[in-house]
Order: sequence, then C-alpha cells, then structure tokens
Amino acid sequence: MSVAFTKEDSAETASETLLPDRPISPHPNLVTEAGLKALEAQLREAREAYDAAQKIEDVNEKRRQSAIPLRDARYLTERVRTAQVIADPASTDTVAFGSTVTFKRDDGRVQKYRIVGEDEADPKAGSISFVSPVARLLMGKAVGDEVDVSGQSLEIVAIA
Repeated sequence: MSVAFTKEDSAETASETLLPDRPISPHPNLVTEAGLKALEAQLREAREAYDAAQKIEDVNEKRRQSAIPLRDARYLTERVRTAQVIADPASTDTVAFGSTVTFKRDDGRVQKYRIVGEDEADPKAGSISFVSPVARLLMGKAVGDEVDVSGQSLEIVAIA
C-alpha cells in the first residue's frame, strides 16, 4: 500500500508498525508447568506494554510502540492456548520430557541439560528443546547408553 494513503510519516514508519507474525512451530506445544507459567507471564507483559503504548498521544509513536507487544501478544496467546502441560517424569530410568540428563562427550566435557518445551529452552541456562537433535537422540535412553551426534559420541552418565 502506498504511504500516501496511510497516516504514517514515511514508508519506514509504516514498516515499523506492520510486523509479520512470529512463526508458530509445527511440533506439539509441550511445556512444563514452569514453562506454562512463563508463557502466561510473558503474555501479561506483552499486554501491559501494548496498553501502555495505547496511551501515547502521537499516532505514529503509538503505532511504533504498539507493534512488537501486539505481535508478541498474538504469538503468546496462541502458545498458551495450545500448551500441553507434561508432568515431570515419574521415573529416572530413561530420559523423557522434563528429565535433566547429564552426558559425557568424547572430548571429556560433561554437560547437563533439562529437556523442556520449545519456548522455554535456553541452552545457556541448561535447558534444551525436546525437538532439538540432541534431545531427540537422548529420549528413551538410560544411564550408560551412548548416542552419536555429528560424529561425536555422548554417554549418558545421570538422569534426574
């Protein structure tokens, strides 16, 4: 649409206010209880940011400040709606969704990750998505089992 028919000052302003939706994963939206609470908190924050932006008098600035919270609220509403809460595993015999698994790499490094939903995964904080290649290979395995990842062997040393 031509900028001539909009209230934005420029094409740049228009592009800042018409953000594409965040992509929704095709995988089931499995979450831990903490993951659902985090999604709900993020949704509340997005709605609060949108409400705050609506109080701005300048129409162009209001649109700029509303764009990201509005997009995030649409995404988070869908993720909360489709969330399937998975209880923590009852057993630590095998790796499952919600398990914390410790494994040793060929090079001697020991790593520990909790397997969680896509939106709650944060490898730097010690959690990986259940659809990640490493998690998919580890699921269903037991202590002492080995899996090959990109030419490197991982041995499971603990499951919690």
